[in-house]
Amino acid sequence: MEPGAHDGAPHYRENNAGRQPRDMSPGSRTDAQREADRIAPVLRSLWKQGKWDPDSVRSALLALGYKEQRTGPKGEQLGGQLDVRSMEPRFKDDHYATPPGARIGLRVHQDACVTAFVQKTNYQVRVNGPYLESGCFEPPFAH
Repeated sequence: MEPGAHDGAPHYRENNAGRQPRDMSPGSRTDAQREADRIAPVLRSLWKQGKWDPDSVRSALLALGYKEQRTGPKGEQLGGQLDVRSMEPRFKDDHYATPPGARIGLRVHQDACVTAFVQKTNYQVRVNGPYLESGCFEPPFAH
């Protein structure tokens, strides 16, 4: 069994390397947790109000003083640290559907993110290192 393999599959970590968050320094983890603690009550309030659409979530988080992340035409980072998106589409019945809700990625440092979501059933806020190809957002499964 490969160390770190969830189900004992050979090459699990190798095959899922892009889905593993990068390491955070202790100081970055502390800073990210501080931002997560600021965001959690806002998401709790939005969830209780039934406001989990990306525009409402983005507006509430921008009110905390974050700047929206901007990228150039070639994907280059132009500033800002907040990215709010719709939920990932999911296969339901015989087609893909995007459930109501919002995903949040907040880049705290180069090695630290706050990743969160809010939807009808619940909300969650956590800290993690960035993902190799998708920044603060966990990439979808490829296999």
